[in-house]
Amino acid sequence: MTQIVEHPALDAARDGIKKALEEAGYKDGDNLVFQSESAQGNPATAAQIAQKYVGENPTVIVPIATPSAQAVVAATQDIPVVFTAVTDPLGAQLIKNLEHPGGNVTGISDLSPLADHLNLIKEIVPTVKKIGVPFNPGEANGAALLAALQEMAPEWKVEIVEAPASKSADVQAAAQSLVGKVDVIYVPTDNTIVSALEAVIQVGIDNKIPVFSGDTDSVVRGAIASVGFDYFEIGRQTGAVIVRVLKGEKPGDIAVKNATGTDLFVNTKSASAMGVTVPAAVLSRAKKVIN
Repeated sequence: MTQIVEHPALDAARDGIKKALEEAGYKDGDNLVFQSESAQGNPATAAQIAQKYVGENPTVIVPIATPSAQAVVAATQDIPVVFTAVTDPLGAQLIKNLEHPGGNVTGISDLSPLADHLNLIKEIVPTVKKIGVPFNPGEANGAALLAALQEMAPEWKVEIVEAPASKSADVQAAAQSLVGKVDVIYVPTDNTIVSALEAVIQVGIDNKIPVFSGDTDSVVRGAIASVGFDYFEIGRQTGAVIVRVLKGEKPGDIAVKNATGTDLFVNTKSASAMGVTVPAAVLSRAKKVIN
């Protein structure tokens, strides 16, 4: 297993995979050798991990998040690959067909429910006109989500304001560049931005700009609200696919599925710190309220 960076959502996916394997009878140290490495946000390191794993010829390689998946798919056309937490597997050129991936690759997509996110933002901040979106232009999933938001913006009568950050050290400056230009900040499931989320949250608090997120783990860390997946469950869904491969199915014959199950998380403490009040109707729907 190789993941582009360590943050709560991706770590939860990794843990969910391990749990699903254990439940299927594959136990680390018993009948399974389980290796896991993080590229610490560096695509070049992700490529090195992929090459190393290919040299060890494992039964399956499991990349978590788009940059790691791209590195692994580029490194092998023979070893089975089951990716997870990939926003747009077609756009990232991991596969050519969702129903019939072909070759040695399949997996689970975590494409964000963007319409739900825009509805939630407008419900909590009805006056919103401009939404700032920090993203890494070099991360295919972040770029795909930004493009989708820009396409949807006219229907929701909002303007999307970009704030590029190519590495985690640039995230605070990217968030700061939005001050005075936007009504809210939306953090997509872009691993570079999420890995430095606290910097965005602080900018939101200091300047009374509400910060929303594309994943619920980020709400626990300080974003105001999100409708998102339980990444531990995404891991379990991915683990079920890995088990099918371990039992002999070809990855290319297994359809790529979107993750299922979404929850509403709300952080009222952060909302107060950022100058907004979460409506009772939103709170009543929340699976989890952090206060």
